Amino acid sequence: MTHLRSIVRGCGSYLPPRILTNKELESIVATSDEWIVQRTGIRERHIAAKDETTSTLGIKAAEAALADAGLEAAEIDLVVCATSTPDYTFPSTATQIQHGLGNYGSAAFDLQAVCSGFIYGLATADKFLTSGSHKRALVVGAETFSRIIDWEDRGTCVLFGDGAGAVVLEAAPGEGTKADRGILTTQLRSDGRYRDKLYVDGGPGSTGTTGHLRMEGREVFKFAVGKVMDVVKDAFADAGVTPEELDWFVPHQANRRIIEASADKLGIPREKVVITVEKHGNTSAASIPLALDAARRDGRIKPGDLVMLEAIGGGFTWGSALLRW
Repeated sequence: MTHLRSIVRGCGSYLPPRILTNKELESIVATSDEWIVQRTGIRERHIAAKDETTSTLGIKAAEAALADAGLEAAEIDLVVCATSTPDYTFPSTATQIQHGLGNYGSAAFDLQAVCSGFIYGLATADKFLTSGSHKRALVVGAETFSRIIDWEDRGTCVLFGDGAGAVVLEAAPGEGTKADRGILTTQLRSDGRYRDKLYVDGGPGSTGTTGHLRMEGREVFKFAVGKVMDVVKDAFADAGVTPEELDWFVPHQANRRIIEASADKLGIPREKVVITVEKHGNTSAASIPLALDAARRDGRIKPGDLVMLEAIGGGFTWGSALLRW
């Protein structure tokens, strides 16, 4: 019996040219390169120029993904943009990406789950494609977090950067087994009781301002390492695979210590973990597709590889996606 799967046809990424190093941050806040690297693993982050927006970053990543897939924009019938830093309150950033690509008439909408946004976006697009209602989807994670950072708060300003990543998904027939290419399972969770641990202190419906990012770092660390376990283990169980069968673990690139602690707790060897956080910091919804594209381009991720994606974000939200490349 034919079973539709959402396979990855292509991926792409984009980072703004402007690089902000740890050394430069030493002149902005009371911090040091040694302190940042030791606690986060981050060495630099990219900052969007004044004429760059979340959608312009997303357009560049989407163009790269389409080129990688060998497709034209007109062949996409669904655009999902995961972002917490939209160009406007409305219209959606997805429609601006759609317009920038020259794609007209497809469904396009934003999805907001903060750092888990790309996982939520994959899960949402997967439902559209496997239902048979749509054929090809563009899932974009794009952020300009530098616009909501308090540059006097050394606990947060050293962590975040701007960037975008994208994948093209296509509905394709499979056998309904774990050997199929494409998304095998997605697991999504949320718990709004933890809002004060990681949030932005503004919004159109509350303060009428954009606000700044606020975070209780230690609490987020503890929650992240603990909650990652259930969505990853449930993904393995749902797909009928074992951790030993996994080829690559591509987590949200928030903090090297969180990534390594999570992998160790799950029993995933560190040589199977893709880490790119040192080059771009925490780019929220963009971080997983940025890491995916880097690992695909350097030859680590190859066709047939079993890949686990995982993220946790403000809310809290968290989730995983298991796919065969």
